[in-house]
Amino acid sequence: MPYLLRVELPDVPGSLGRLASAIGEAGGDIEAIEIVEKSHEGWAVDDVLLETAPGSMPDSIVSACNQLDGVRVIWISRYAAGGNLFLDLEAVESLTEEPAQALTRLVEVLPHTFRSDWAVRIHRASGTIDTTESAPQDLPFVEIERACALEMDVDDEHPDDEAIYAGARIDGNEIVVIGRRGGPDFLDSELARLGHLVSLAASIARP
Repeated sequence: MPYLLRVELPDVPGSLGRLASAIGEAGGDIEAIEIVEKSHEGWAVDDVLLETAPGSMPDSIVSACNQLDGVRVIWISRYAAGGNLFLDLEAVESLTEEPAQALTRLVEVLPHTFRSDWAVRIHRASGTIDTTESAPQDLPFVEIERACALEMDVDDEHPDDEAIYAGARIDGNEIVVIGRRGGPDFLDSELARLGHLVSLAASIARP
């Protein structure tokens, strides 16, 4: 079963190798690793896509990682998309295949690109324009100038109190919102990437 592990670790030689060894000994097989963020203080945040061996529990992998000096597991969850991590470059290539449909395609690729559960494109007057499966219904339009974390009021009939939201401005009348159920929080580097990707999609779609 595929899992996505987000882990903070020292940004020093050998650190990733020790992490990989600990995951392997706990019954995990690493499929892909992506650096999410690096700091000037000497640490990094990585997303690790892994498969677990039969009988292996994710809790064992978390414990093995947390026992390493300077390593902290931020979050682990089943990764329904499976396969490889969907990198930003692949998202850009997808957006440029049909420029007129770039904004619709943006909503489709954002959950894979940012390991979120869903994405929605919202118009100021018309409401939801594009949405992925399992997204909350009737999310409101909010005024934002740049990509940021959001507090959203959801329909009382479909509460999603565990969701973490982030959004970015397409133009004065449209925004994109993505969400993760249960975390982790969106990092500043992810918000910056989200803003750049949404701006690029808007430029591609512009006639």
